[in-house]
Amino acid sequence: MAIKLKVPDIKGEECAKKITKSILTMESDAKVDVNVDTKTVTVDTEASEESIKQMIQSAGFTIEGY
Repeated sequence: MAIKLKVPDIKGEECAKKITKSILTMESDAKVDVNVDTKTVTVDTEASEESIKQMIQSAGFTIEGY
């Protein structure tokens, strides 16, 4: 299941790496795509949207509308 989230405080590649690492630490089989230009994170995973949101927040980022 693909989950797409808007993460307005993505500033650059370092942010993208931090988010990706945070998700892959918990969901090693997830496919993570962080688009720095559009400030979106797309995750293809079996994990719930709620758990993905928590992983992104634990990396220090906010999710728009959450």
